[in-house]
Amino acid sequence: MIPLHDNNPTSRFAWATLLIIAVNVVVFLLWEPTFGSQGQQQVFFFCHAEIPWEVSHQTNLAHGGRPAAVEIREQLQINGAAAEQFLLQRCPDKSWWESVFVAMFLHEGWLHIGGNMLFLWVFGNNVEDRLGVLGYLLLYFAAGIAATALQLAIGPSSVIPNLGASGAIAGVLGAYLVLFPKARVLTLIFFFFITVLELPAAWVLGAWFVLQLFSGIGSLGSQVNGGVAYFAHVGGFALGVIAAVTIFRRYRRPPQYRGGIPTPPRPDFR
Repeated sequence: MIPLHDNNPTSRFAWATLLIIAVNVVVFLLWEPTFGSQGQQQVFFFCHAEIPWEVSHQTNLAHGGRPAAVEIREQLQINGAAAEQFLLQRCPDKSWWESVFVAMFLHEGWLHIGGNMLFLWVFGNNVEDRLGVLGYLLLYFAAGIAATALQLAIGPSSVIPNLGASGAIAGVLGAYLVLFPKARVLTLIFFFFITVLELPAAWVLGAWFVLQLFSGIGSLGSQVNGGVAYFAHVGGFALGVIAAVTIFRRYRRPPQYRGGIPTPPRPDFR
């Protein structure tokens, strides 16, 4: 299912959402070697993206010594010592903690960034409208950190770079589910046929979360050298739901009176 548009109007333009999208696009087009070779892209990701082993050991692979070399050899099937020397030449000063935030703005390819930015625009503008810019940005980055934390807990020794805005965006989706459960979303559906239907947000986002959860569980028993970080999606989504139910609970329903003038209920609460 691909969401195209929701029927949930906003009272102000989503500047923060637009800014996040713009930063992601600029990074993808002007900083990442998007138009370079696959080898250049992989080196870039190792030098800038978040790598679970680096976070759990609080050092980068280039300075990881024998433990890092062993994991590189076992997981990537390459000479670990040679890889460390290569990284020492290319990015010796990589900061493991900065990479957690940098990774939120990196994407592997056109479909990756296109899908992420579509989801962010469809659902992010309403969440920003309800929480305000500051609350929205706090939710976004907190969800990104929660996504990293859960993925790290699942595979703390992985030397595969983790990157993408999906975890942070999943937090926005979780908050949307709580704040606007009755909103309807125009959705492109691929299931033996292609059609467009207007579905309740609870169905669209609930189905998305279940898919991520079961895909993550299914990937636990397999050894893969890269792929989708499903548990990052689960962690971000869960943070969004919890934050909307607790910290942002007063935003779940808009005030009915402002300055003594009755305010009609928003469409998602009818």
